[in-house]
Amino acid sequence: MPEVFRERGFRFFFYANEGDPPEPLHIHAYKAGSEAKFWLHPQVQVAYNRGYDARTLNLLIQIVDANRGLIERTWNEFFS
Repeated sequence: MPEVFRERGFRFFFYANEGDPPEPLHIHAYKAGSEAKFWLHPQVQVAYNRGYDARTLNLLIQIVDANRGLIERTWNEFFS
């Protein structure tokens, strides 16, 4: 499970073998037993949420959007 970056105590990563067929570009955010998954295209949106409140989800969306380039590069390098 490649970790892409950490910010504000959150770990942002994706699973190496998630989905069959493989799922489109996305990122997971984990902290203190809570996890959310975000699609990156066509815009950053929550795919699922387990444990975060609305305020935290909005913060995570902003962090993911600000790091889209890094996430996409890391994803493409890993899966190519």
